[in-house]
Amino acid sequence: MTKKKSEGKIKLSSSVLSGALALAIGMSAFSPSVIQARENTPTLSGHESEYINLETGKTEYRLPGISTRHLWLHSQRTVTVNGRTLSEPAVVMNGTLYLPLRAFASSLGNATVSYDKATKTATLKMAGLYLTATDSGFVTYANDRALFAFSPNLLMSNGKMYLPASTLTKALGVQITSKTSSAVEISGSYAPLIHASKFYREDEVYWLSKIISAESGGEPLRGKIAVGNVILNRVRSSSYPNTIYGVIFDKRYGVQFSPTSNGTIYNTPNEESIIAAKICLEGTSLSDDALFFLNPRVAESNWIVKSREYAYSIGGHDFYL
Repeated sequence: MTKKKSEGKIKLSSSVLSGALALAIGMSAFSPSVIQARENTPTLSGHESEYINLETGKTEYRLPGISTRHLWLHSQRTVTVNGRTLSEPAVVMNGTLYLPLRAFASSLGNATVSYDKATKTATLKMAGLYLTATDSGFVTYANDRALFAFSPNLLMSNGKMYLPASTLTKALGVQITSKTSSAVEISGSYAPLIHASKFYREDEVYWLSKIISAESGGEPLRGKIAVGNVILNRVRSSSYPNTIYGVIFDKRYGVQFSPTSNGTIYNTPNEESIIAAKICLEGTSLSDDALFFLNPRVAESNWIVKSREYAYSIGGHDFYL
């Protein structure tokens, strides 16, 4: 398969971007081998989830850890919603803006919040909205939709659940209109997220989850998301078919994905692959430019390595532009 080599550089989702300092905090999110590489002073790229592993020389992605959950150790922001100040402040932790779930939701309408200690899950109920958020979880479920954030939900030291602002504003249909070092302004009328049954196309979830599971069923969630990104990037590219099914079964330059030839594409996808497919369909992306991936330990051809621009590695896969 011959294609023009991309001249563009990797474009990261704005939700990935943050100061490199976040990488130096919270080692619990990293594997021992990665910790060792970081102790050898890896070259930071400026993205909180990206760094150069000195052992391999490759760009690798890891989710950042949270060093503490004590409110007083992190900067706080006054929050106003449609001109009214919330009773609880927002906080900024490791570069991520967090909003208090109960106080924020209640400012927009009648809200009921409960917490299950056994599962460490907060449940928010409002007119037209059912939302669950688990402490330390990176995925929040709102009306059966999977909302992923690069920073986890957190039960803070004051006993209140805080969610990344990007997650909570999307679920409740409002926007951040202004941010300063001391205050956040949010505006808009409450508009609950459209239910999954009306948002996701069944055939897209079906085929995207199958290829994710077949290609990366044993990879971490972010690795599954990255594989899904490649499929959707190809759908948007003029060089490939314009449907998920068409991209998966594309044979213009030969078989593109081995699961279509060995039959594993027809296996039932695991649950996390289904979640990853939905996350991708929500617009979460590590890169809008990655079009190829391979497992260098099992790949039968290395033409991608020779002809495409390397982007990053996640788990067992290397991704290329």
